[in-house]
Amino acid sequence: MQSRRRSRPVPAPMARVRHRHRHLLLLVAAVAAALLLPCASAVRPFVLVLSRDDFLKDTAGAHPSLPSADADSDEWDDFDDESPATDPLLSPSSWVPLLDPTSASPSSGDEPDSPSDALFVAGVRAMLSAASAGDDAAFATAAAQIEAAATGGHPGAQSALAFLSGAGMTRPASRSRAFLLHKFAADAGDLQSKMALAYSFFRQEMYEEAVTLYAELAEAALTSSLISKEPPVIEPVRLHSGTEENKEALRKSRGEDDEDFQITEYQAQRGNTVAMHKLGLLYYYGLRGVRRDYGKAYHWFSKAVEKGDTRAMELLGEIYARGAGVQRNYTEAYKWLTLAAKQQQYSAYNGLGYLYVKGYGVEKKNLTKAKEFFEIAAEHKEHGGYYNLGVLYLKGIGVKRDVMTACNFFLRAVNAGQPKAIYQVAKLFQKGVGLKKNLQMAAVMYKSVAERGPWSSLSRWALESYLKGDIGKALLLYSRMADLGYEVAQSNAAWILDRYGDESICMGESGFCTDMERHLRAHALWWQASEQGNEHAALLIGDAYYYGRGVGRDYERAAEAYMHAQSQSNAQAMFNLGYMHEHGHGLPLDLHLAKRYYDQAVEVDPAAKLPVMLALTSLWIRKNYDGSFLVHFIDSLPEVYPVVEEWVEDVLMDEGNATILTLFACLVTVLYLRERQRRQVAAANPQQPDGAPN
Repeated sequence: MQSRRRSRPVPAPMARVRHRHRHLLLLVAAVAAALLLPCASAVRPFVLVLSRDDFLKDTAGAHPSLPSADADSDEWDDFDDESPATDPLLSPSSWVPLLDPTSASPSSGDEPDSPSDALFVAGVRAMLSAASAGDDAAFATAAAQIEAAATGGHPGAQSALAFLSGAGMTRPASRSRAFLLHKFAADAGDLQSKMALAYSFFRQEMYEEAVTLYAELAEAALTSSLISKEPPVIEPVRLHSGTEENKEALRKSRGEDDEDFQITEYQAQRGNTVAMHKLGLLYYYGLRGVRRDYGKAYHWFSKAVEKGDTRAMELLGEIYARGAGVQRNYTEAYKWLTLAAKQQQYSAYNGLGYLYVKGYGVEKKNLTKAKEFFEIAAEHKEHGGYYNLGVLYLKGIGVKRDVMTACNFFLRAVNAGQPKAIYQVAKLFQKGVGLKKNLQMAAVMYKSVAERGPWSSLSRWALESYLKGDIGKALLLYSRMADLGYEVAQSNAAWILDRYGDESICMGESGFCTDMERHLRAHALWWQASEQGNEHAALLIGDAYYYGRGVGRDYERAAEAYMHAQSQSNAQAMFNLGYMHEHGHGLPLDLHLAKRYYDQAVEVDPAAKLPVMLALTSLWIRKNYDGSFLVHFIDSLPEVYPVVEEWVEDVLMDEGNATILTLFACLVTVLYLRERQRRQVAAANPQQPDGAPN
């Protein structure tokens, strides 16, 4: 069991734990687990399981939302080769060019920058610099520049000002003003504000509005990967594991400075094929803090191919098909994909099928052969095969249109983590095609795809800042992403506020945050994270209500929060619920249920054995010596040491308390032996009637 002894209180006047999203948590975890990379996943792996009631019984009739059977149709078309004219990543409101010196400056194109553009760029750059330096005066000056640009109608400035207003930085916190500013920016086309608005609608169960925005954003996220020739890969890193810093994950995120990377590079240079392939992947996808570099990825894949690595053959084919770092060449793509497929690299059949659908690098289009290749991939459980077959059956390309079959293929691809399949299933739920219309489900799935958009790159810069010790900038960037609805960013920002509360990094309404402002902001962030399935956040919310830290003590609300964490198999929450049942705090006094929760805690986390053993001892004493001095003594302990396991750890670790603990154990042993002796005597001498001679 993870100790909470270093948890900082996170008080805030909050409403009850919301129940409205709980029934969606399984799906949230399913989609999140599907989208996250294995090395970065912090969500338990679930799968999306639908019942027959979720499917429409009659799908034979035409539906107005069904796509055209024309393979070249733009509607619902996954095989479209056209690219929009602009890249959302390089929109004038993006912060990325201000963080990455190699990126193009945010501007309106070839036209000269307007005064509001210059104010926005100068304001955001100064704000980032002030956050790094911990200069509250410079931060206020930067915020004033951003406000001036927002007054001039700059959508990026309006979006940034909405973020500052919602968080209460350099001005009183105002959700209504933040919403209005985000609305203005979104109406002007700012995608970050659209993310913030969609998340706001989602939290309020306004699913129709949320779906409309998230659908647009999800499409932009997938489109952006085509424009930039970068696969939509996200690698969120949680800074903490429970209350402690996640040192292992952070170590693996140091890019080329990481020891593991350097060992891999050395092995690759020495001719190790596996290391060559791994190095190529790190550069191709930009994983573990390594900057994406297609030239280096191509170099190492080519080296691996020379040694016969079939996986690298497939990736070379993909590189040529995408034109990633090389001149696009479908003939070369076909050559390498064919070689990989002949070596039983079954995922390569997906690429070959695509080439035959479009007629690229081959003599002519051949839908029959494309379908055969997709089926081979699907037979070997390749998620790309499932997805591509779903597209064919949904549109009726080369096959008879069959919406139910398409749905089944899409669902298999969703559970294998295919983002485009998640987008398609979300659209089926939104339109009520093949699946019953379900806007809640559509919103959750669209959201998971939208969060892969180019705006997610802020997490990379936040992490880099944290690793460099620039905690102020990291907090600012994570807070910005938290405003857009990213759960990992919400928990990271809250954790930084709790862990580094004594440092001048939190910007408040006037100058640096007061302790209350910091606690309120951290609590709000933990709350949002708990709504999205973060069990540790729910645990902290429960603690705040149980101990009355910054809020009125409310055992019932504490129990709700602990139940929320317990539903996600959190051992600490189980222990706390057992304690509340044992004492009747917010839950019925029930020693049997208390014992059940204590037992569950140790089943989930064997590390809970010691506190559970002491808790069960307390239960035995309470049952046999109810009302005694010893029971009153035990009940007084949490008042002295608010967290039971903190008390246990402090007593055990403090050598000066060893004698007290020994005496306590001896007392319990004596009482136990006396009780056993009394029962033995009673068993040997059956009870006699009253008044009978002894």
